[in-house]
Amino acid sequence: MSAPADRKHRVVTAFQRHIANPLNRRLPFQTLLETTGRSSGLPRQTPVGGRKAGDSFWLVSEFGYKSQYVRNIQADPRVRVRLAGRWHHGTAHLLPDDDPLARLRALPRFNSAAVRAFGTDLLTVRVDLED
Repeated sequence: MSAPADRKHRVVTAFQRHIANPLNRRLPFQTLLETTGRSSGLPRQTPVGGRKAGDSFWLVSEFGYKSQYVRNIQADPRVRVRLAGRWHHGTAHLLPDDDPLARLRALPRFNSAAVRAFGTDLLTVRVDLED
């Protein structure tokens, strides 16, 4: 990652970690992705934007393999997704061959605009929902 991209990643993730995510996790209808911490084994909840299509939930990670939740998925793909206040179990799949910019056009506009604006290494994630 280039120096400007690395700096952007540090600034955006610090803002998300300390301000945006703690606030958004408290909103009852905010979509959350829950992974298992790869070192701690504890549940980790991350506010995400995406869309359910059939039995899958689609999202685009703005920092790709540098995102902590993506690294957690690599260690354990079993996740939960909270959609409209209801939790669903699923299995996450990282899709490096998918076109993340095309995928963002099919996802909610506000979140997609933020991912495009702040992201440095986009990666599509599909969660196959079990319930």
